[in-house]
Amino acid sequence: MTGWSVAEIQRAMRAGDLSARALTEAFLQRAADVDRSGPSINSIIELNPQALDIAVRLDAERAAGTVRGPLHGVPILIKDNIDTADSMQTTAGSLALEGHMASRDAFVVERLRAAGAVLLGKTNLSEWANFRSTRSTSGWSSRGGQTRNPHVLDRSPCGSSSGSGAAVAAELCAVAVGTETDGSVVCPSSSNGIVGIKPTLGLVSRSGIIPIAHSQDTAGPMARTVADAAALLGAMVGVDARDAATAAAGHPVQADYAQYLDESALKGARLGIARNFFGFDSRVDAVMEESIDALRHLGADIVDPVDLPKSSAYDDSEYEVLLYEFKAGLNAYLAELNGGRWPHTLEALIAFNDAHAERVMPYFGQEIFLQAQEKGPLSDAAYREALTANHRLSREEGIDAAMAQHRLDAIVAPTGGPAWTIDLVNGDHYSGGCSSPAAVSGYPHVTVPAGFVHGLPVGISLFAGAWSEPRLIALAHAFERGTQARRAPQFLPSVGL
Repeated sequence: MTGWSVAEIQRAMRAGDLSARALTEAFLQRAADVDRSGPSINSIIELNPQALDIAVRLDAERAAGTVRGPLHGVPILIKDNIDTADSMQTTAGSLALEGHMASRDAFVVERLRAAGAVLLGKTNLSEWANFRSTRSTSGWSSRGGQTRNPHVLDRSPCGSSSGSGAAVAAELCAVAVGTETDGSVVCPSSSNGIVGIKPTLGLVSRSGIIPIAHSQDTAGPMARTVADAAALLGAMVGVDARDAATAAAGHPVQADYAQYLDESALKGARLGIARNFFGFDSRVDAVMEESIDALRHLGADIVDPVDLPKSSAYDDSEYEVLLYEFKAGLNAYLAELNGGRWPHTLEALIAFNDAHAERVMPYFGQEIFLQAQEKGPLSDAAYREALTANHRLSREEGIDAAMAQHRLDAIVAPTGGPAWTIDLVNGDHYSGGCSSPAAVSGYPHVTVPAGFVHGLPVGISLFAGAWSEPRLIALAHAFERGTQARRAPQFLPSVGL
């Protein structure tokens, strides 16, 4: 039952063949068997001691005739940079925040509780969402240790939503929540062979989530199928008074993304192939060519090639914006932490890490923290000019221009390469991918399993303009159903073994 879809879970619960308590117990047992013992993928940083109590209450509601929606009684995991006002910590994987318990739920957690989800626990992540060091190792945090890829255990789960991706693939939860600034939902989804949705900026509230950059940050669903990701997304969206971006003009407030799950959606769809994001790995290119053939077979009209500015066109300006916004956003978040035990500024956090370097920085340092600390306020001309350049290159001269010129429904590219070997000495060996255009523009991005390279999953990406989640979900679902490329992980110790 731990591999069942959200729809299958609901059918079994309606029929009386399954309870939320029994399902929660099954996931807790699987976590014990797979996450800490057995293959030991180390994806869960903390289990919720209240999970069974929540499940029992939701079973009682169902028995009394109340079903809150498609997530009622469904166990989920959330990333450990998302506040929960319960007995679980929120630490971003850092020992600097060890023991910190938030006084208020993040808005997205409020939404998930209201939807009837069972908060099973929190997932490990790349510490501080991979924004501490230029030589970091994805999936490693000083509090949680190293998460492993369940397909091949000596391979990276990518990051920073490493634990969420690995846990979903390994069937330790029904669905999970990750967060992304640039690639942190779609890369671990691709590397672990699952579906990931990075929503339009503002579709999902950012309040109560430890920030990197407010112009790019968003939470997003991670799941084994597009349908499950759509169900989770519907429970996450909403207008939040604490986050003005959720009330932006054009914000489509809705909760039913299942209505867009159309297996025939690719018939007549115009898809542009962003060739300038190919070429980093010939084996990935081969998987993509098979996927493009499948898209044609499923009825899509392929426009090939479609040119977008390469990420290198705005690498420097994006990094500049992230440094400025990280300092401002993290200082604001830390200032609101209850009690005097925690670092309340980035400067104090840097000092904590230096004082506890043996435990916090045994493999890599905090160069990015130091660079961010040197930045001035968000009123600086350097910041404002960099942000303007980002939006011009990724929006007006990027996705928006390509979509309009070729009358596209979506742009297609490889999400990334096969997972690299975990290397705590040298850090990540990222080969390539297409996360930046949608990340920098703040536009939606969906990745779906496309195939394998030496037993390692590779995903295909579809992205488009703002608020295009319904169309992207439809296209991704049609591709998924037409190809059925996903395979369950085998927990191999290494490639070829």
